[in-house]
Amino acid sequence: MKYDFIVVGAGFFGATVARQITDAGKTCMVIDKNDHVAGMSYTENMHGINVHIKGAHIVHTNSKKVWDFFNRFAEFNNYTNRVKALAKNKVYSLPLNMMTFSQLWGAQTPKEALQKIEEVKVPCDNPKNLEEWILSMVGREIYELFFYGYTKKHYMTEPHNLPASIVKRLPMRLTYDDNYFNSKYQGIPIGGYTQFIENILEDSTVETGVDFFKIDWKKYAKRLIYSGPLDQFFGYEHGKLDYRTLRFEHKVFDGDYQGNAVFNHCDYETPYLRSVEAKHFEQLGNHKHLNEQKSSDKTVVSFDIPATSEETDDLFYPLVDDKNVELAKKYKVMASNLTDITVGGRLGNYQYLDMDQTAGQALVLADKILN
Repeated sequence: MKYDFIVVGAGFFGATVARQITDAGKTCMVIDKNDHVAGMSYTENMHGINVHIKGAHIVHTNSKKVWDFFNRFAEFNNYTNRVKALAKNKVYSLPLNMMTFSQLWGAQTPKEALQKIEEVKVPCDNPKNLEEWILSMVGREIYELFFYGYTKKHYMTEPHNLPASIVKRLPMRLTYDDNYFNSKYQGIPIGGYTQFIENILEDSTVETGVDFFKIDWKKYAKRLIYSGPLDQFFGYEHGKLDYRTLRFEHKVFDGDYQGNAVFNHCDYETPYLRSVEAKHFEQLGNHKHLNEQKSSDKTVVSFDIPATSEETDDLFYPLVDDKNVELAKKYKVMASNLTDITVGGRLGNYQYLDMDQTAGQALVLADKILN
């Protein structure tokens, strides 16, 4: 059988495109080099907990279209991401909000916090990098406590070498709202992401453990949707695009390890960026009283450890410096000239995207290729 489309990648982008294709009455084959679907959002059940194997993933969006699409295939809980930061042996509230300013300075009102910020921020008319931008916004104390070490170990370079765009999307608030996201809709699919993506792909033919570069796709389909690495598709003709990425260690403990789903570890000396205790994604409305806690209950904690693309095949964060931006442009021009082939998604666009943005792009692309 020859399919109308073959889609490379069974993550959010590939699954969304495939669903739109099959909803339109077309046939679709989806392949993925991994031995599972769901890509970076893959979850695995360990001790009755849906563990986020490739780091914390929380759906959040302001798009009703995307939210309605997601809710066709899973029921979402009402999890709200409230991140904590561990810095210099103290726990703080993130993102930066009135509770953080109270913890740091004793500020109780927005007026007091704003007055302190005006005193400590470092004036800069035209911030040229991440360090200058943060200093100009909130001053040196907050920069050194929350951003310097975390950013340096994450990107493996001094923060002044990085563009400000990396942190401009992070919220900073003069309220006590500690919801990490400014999104109307938020939650995690009950049953885990793997089951969720499997539901989206239900009407497609799915083959995992398949290396796209070892097959002739034209034998299987009339058109190709490719969402793998952009540079790899063209045989690295102009050179390799750089990424900063992560590897993960999952450890089992008794009881409750950290009392919260996500902790950022801001000190440079700490070898991991985050610790994620997945059971807190799912225990909503089931908070146990102190004397009801059972030390025998198992919990799984995942540690996010900075890595380069040479250390792992998982590619997370495009390195958006001048060199890589220009290199990506060359590959995107080449992709725009292809016939019967569409390149897209997070890796295909060499662009960091949240899950809702990935799915949103996929919905737009599907409309374009199907109409």
